[in-house]
Amino acid sequence: MSLSDHFLADTSQRADVTRRMNETVLTALQYYGAGAGVIAALVVSLDLGRRPTGWAFVLFVTSSIALIAWGFWQEDSEGIGWQNAVLLVINLIGVYRYLVRKPAS
Repeated sequence: MSLSDHFLADTSQRADVTRRMNETVLTALQYYGAGAGVIAALVVSLDLGRRPTGWAFVLFVTSSIALIAWGFWQEDSEGIGWQNAVLLVINLIGVYRYLVRKPAS
């Protein structure tokens, strides 16, 4: 095997490992985003008070970030990315309202 053949084989193997790693990262982003969103929605629906609701919005923020990344990196999923970009802004407002701003008297 020549040096160039060895280099090409090595490059091909690295590309295959990178592709598998990217698929794993995409899958993790997708399922984390979905799971975090479900848990956050449950906490908000239980109406446990300002602080738990605020932390649920923090969880919503992480969910949105994961789904933005997944949506723009995964082929044909830009709609989810754009939707979660808007939801990220809404969720940041929720974090502000429930964790940063003082409650109205």
